Amino acid sequence: MSFNNQQQSSRWRLPAEWEPQWGVQLTWPHSGTDWAPMLQEITDTYEEMAREIRKREHLLIAGQPSNDTWARDHGFITLVDDEGHVRLLDFCFNGWGEKFPAELDNAINRRLYDKGEVKGEYVDCLDFVLEGGSIESDGRGTVFTTSCCLLAPHRNQPMTKAQIEERLKRELHAERILWIDHGQLTGDDTDGHIDTLVRICPDDTLLYVGCDEPEDEQYEELRLMEEQLRTFRTLEGKPYRLVKLPMPRPICDNGERLPATYANFLIVNGAVLCPTYGQPDLDEEALRLIGNVFPGREIVGIDCRSVIKQHGSLHCCTMQFPLEMKK
Repeated sequence: MSFNNQQQSSRWRLPAEWEPQWGVQLTWPHSGTDWAPMLQEITDTYEEMAREIRKREHLLIAGQPSNDTWARDHGFITLVDDEGHVRLLDFCFNGWGEKFPAELDNAINRRLYDKGEVKGEYVDCLDFVLEGGSIESDGRGTVFTTSCCLLAPHRNQPMTKAQIEERLKRELHAERILWIDHGQLTGDDTDGHIDTLVRICPDDTLLYVGCDEPEDEQYEELRLMEEQLRTFRTLEGKPYRLVKLPMPRPICDNGERLPATYANFLIVNGAVLCPTYGQPDLDEEALRLIGNVFPGREIVGIDCRSVIKQHGSLHCCTMQFPLEMKK
């Protein structure tokens, strides 16, 4: 179901993550997922996330059956309008380009909707692959994404970039799409999700990961990404305020570098939950910088060394719903 009516386009929008929320979804780890060898360790981390979320808003837990636990990518992408209505967009999740099984994950949204766990207008977008971690919204008509992800194989071929952009504008009711062409992290299964690289924040601020070590294999890609961010302009034609987050020192598992990133934080009511990686100096610096961008919110660090063993982090595990959904 697609909506092309211009009147509707002027009403619906993809809210920014820092707007008031009804709740956050977690899809709980279990022995049938890749977490099986470290189930207690990851469960401890999820319990910590759950406690922090429940202090501030509703917590929705999706249980079995599921292939995995990445709610950000199989969860609803939610629109709101100026009259307080909610539209639940159910896009196809295909395991980041058919890399992993996803049939059970792809059915979670419909199950939650049919049980009445989430409320709003259900919109079937299952003919188009789109993961929540691949887009960022300022709530005012600009959506950020990465070309390395949305143009990656086994997602929406044979659609062209122009066709994909048009579909994003139509379904998300966006005025424009800003494409980032560089920056994929080593060890990332997602082909470069934006929530590992660049986050849009209040007051036209972009928090992004950087690398100051020329010998680091990620240095050049992140340098090029930074250069491109400097060329972006707001709808009003002003440059964005850029704030660079540090890059965690390499964390490896069985000889493989893991995609640790401080950009993968979760904004909830009154707080920002931030990943930490057991590197006190860099953890502290990242939390300080994030706190400066979100004054008045509590900044809470959550150790995500367990989560990155499956190549994700805190934001990847969660999906937020807007305040309007409680009506």
